[in-house]
Amino acid sequence: MEKPDIKYDANGLIPAVAQDSDTGEVLMLAFMNKEALEKTLDTGLAHYYSRSRQKLWMKGETSGNTQKVEGVFYDCDSDSVLLRIKQKGVACHTGERSCFFRRLDQGGKEFGVQKGSAAPASGSEAVISGLYKVLLDRKNSSPDESYVASLYSKGFNKIAAKIHEESAELVHAGKKGGKDEIVHEISDLWFHTMVLLGYKDIAIEDVFTELKRRFGTSGHDEKASRPIKKDED
Repeated sequence: MEKPDIKYDANGLIPAVAQDSDTGEVLMLAFMNKEALEKTLDTGLAHYYSRSRQKLWMKGETSGNTQKVEGVFYDCDSDSVLLRIKQKGVACHTGERSCFFRRLDQGGKEFGVQKGSAAPASGSEAVISGLYKVLLDRKNSSPDESYVASLYSKGFNKIAAKIHEESAELVHAGKKGGKDEIVHEISDLWFHTMVLLGYKDIAIEDVFTELKRRFGTSGHDEKASRPIKKDED
């Protein structure tokens, strides 16, 4: 396939937006020259051009917060690019996950998002990821002050009991309840299953990846592809 004619500006640069490939969250905006774009395509790791230092740099080369590139897209005018990436660590030099952690609205008054809180959501997955980050942060909270921390402290059996309880309530709501009740119970169930993920130190992105793997595949075919469990022999 012939490469498109990318339109660099008078300084030989093109804006590049880095977007989380799982959540759709916009993480940062930087610039690329031709060499940076080619390095990105060749290595699968995001490279940019620093306008202040006037040099090529690889994201994470000193911090370790690298960006593994899942896809590179260019816009309708061929004058900007979008990188769908897997971010290791945080994207922003301030320690925030996203560089876009402040808002500028509410009548023009600028105000910040509390440091360490979830970055602005840009889709349903971002909401889930933001909530999961909060649940992980609760591991450092006192069980007397945090419901989630109290579940962690009581261990797997307590968490499993809550999942069983919420599952039963969802089934009951599905049978006899209305829309609002069903939505409420599903939210409760999802919440407690995410607590289990946190307890087991399983990344929420692993669930997104598995769901995407199944997308477009027949349910029968997907189930048949799984390893046979001993109790299913």
